[in-house]
Amino acid sequence: MVNVPSDLEIAQAANKLDIAEVASNIGIPADALIPYGHDKAKIGYDFLASLEDKADGKLILVTAISPTPAGEGKTTTTVGLGDGLCMLGKNAIICLREPSLGPCFGMKGGAAGGGYAQVVPMTDINLHFTGDFHAIGAAHNLLSAMIDNHIHWDNQLDIDPRRITWRRVVDMNDRALRDITCGLGGPFNGVPRQSGYDITVASEVMAIFCLATSLDDLKNRIGNIVIGYTRNKQPVTVRNLKTQGAMTALLRDAFQPNLVQTLENNPALMHGGPFANIAHGCNSVMATKTGLKLADYVVTEAGFGADLGAEKFMNIKCRKAGLRPDAVVLVATTKALKMHGGIAKDKLSEENAGAVRSGCQNLGRHIRNMGHFGVPVTVAINHFVTDTAAEHTVIQEFCAEFNVECTVSSHWEHGGKGALALAKRVVHMIEHQHTQFRTLYDDDMSLWDKTRHIARTIYGADDINADKKVRAQFVEFEKAGYGHFPICMAKTQYSFSTDPHLLGAPTGHNVPIREIRLATGAEFVVVICGDVMTMPGLPRKPAAEGIDVNKERRIEGLF
Repeated sequence: MVNVPSDLEIAQAANKLDIAEVASNIGIPADALIPYGHDKAKIGYDFLASLEDKADGKLILVTAISPTPAGEGKTTTTVGLGDGLCMLGKNAIICLREPSLGPCFGMKGGAAGGGYAQVVPMTDINLHFTGDFHAIGAAHNLLSAMIDNHIHWDNQLDIDPRRITWRRVVDMNDRALRDITCGLGGPFNGVPRQSGYDITVASEVMAIFCLATSLDDLKNRIGNIVIGYTRNKQPVTVRNLKTQGAMTALLRDAFQPNLVQTLENNPALMHGGPFANIAHGCNSVMATKTGLKLADYVVTEAGFGADLGAEKFMNIKCRKAGLRPDAVVLVATTKALKMHGGIAKDKLSEENAGAVRSGCQNLGRHIRNMGHFGVPVTVAINHFVTDTAAEHTVIQEFCAEFNVECTVSSHWEHGGKGALALAKRVVHMIEHQHTQFRTLYDDDMSLWDKTRHIARTIYGADDINADKKVRAQFVEFEKAGYGHFPICMAKTQYSFSTDPHLLGAPTGHNVPIREIRLATGAEFVVVICGDVMTMPGLPRKPAAEGIDVNKERRIEGLF
């Protein structure tokens, strides 16, 4: 049996260039870098400002079918496609999100790619990296402390402790913190009240960090955050608490995009990391716009399936940042399609073209959904060693029914060389099929109608439903002047429905809305559906149990 090296072993054997050399290859001078060691750096503000008058390159979004435990490989495909474009002689950059510590020690794993399509230094990226998430968590929790401190002393703003909507965050899967009571222990410890924790990647500060276009925009958006309401039900903002300046100070250095490299020494910008099942799931606008100024092709990804990440990329990120994507790559694997076709996880390595065909119904809905946005689409089969030609043929024939090309790509095994056919296909598509990008809904639709439109059009649902209290919140947000905000759906990533076990392409279901949250700084409304949690928990056997540091001080067990 062939001994296949792990992702970590491949990454640790990488022949990395000094980050200054990687930067120089895309026109970034050494004095524009803020190095974090020899293999990662931030790009300084002065250089970023110098790019403003440059023309933009082409923007390529990598998304996927609904995720399964079998794996789809969006990040791996993003890295492989970027390397493939560079191997074709194209000036290309990839833009990715930073990983959260919660999944790294939980179940999902890291977010640096896999096999021979990775970004490095992998261990640094998946752990503390350049400290961006720590800065975001600190800024968020500074605001939490300021709120409780204001109430403790004299509460001049008349904040109602029962109507505080701002929760605390930590970048770890810790279910015990979902609901808490704080301020216990007597008058010197504050005012007792109920609250809770979300994971850092669900923080509104994270969303603002990824949508802001400048430090001034960042500070202004932070100032606009509504943290709760007075006893007279008037909104209280961060600006009222005079905290936006200090929060921006904590985020100043983090807000500069991070530069790393692929295993093939091609440039990668990694910055920001909101989850797509509970947040908007895209890397920072700062990094994406920087990449578009530096390269002719920018490849980025959006989290989870296209019903979540790609929908939010189009309706939130592109709408807010004025971006126009030129192509969409929709990733599928034979194993994942078999699971959507009803095959158990332990049977996925066996050839089953019939199950692949059944599972293609999930792929088909994602293809149709991308058609609503007017951007050319191609499908990439992320090749597994157990795949068969018959299974690939089924997927390609299915895609042909939609007049969509489907390319087998072996980037996991062969890096950029394995993605050459996909890279050629994407370039051809961009050159011959012009984008007619449009968002799914107009700003002037009501919040309820936007939510219903997403559920019916993207999820295949019959309708949405909510209790009287939640429906009243929709109306209140409209009356308060937030009706023009886009919707950020929070739901399970595993299904088009809110039932994670309902795979394939279900229809006839309803989408129950449990709660809605106003994000005035990010300028969207979060609609929380079904049983999805904004603070995940660890699985029965967390990945943390297998992670260690050996006698040579090298990290082991990290994927």
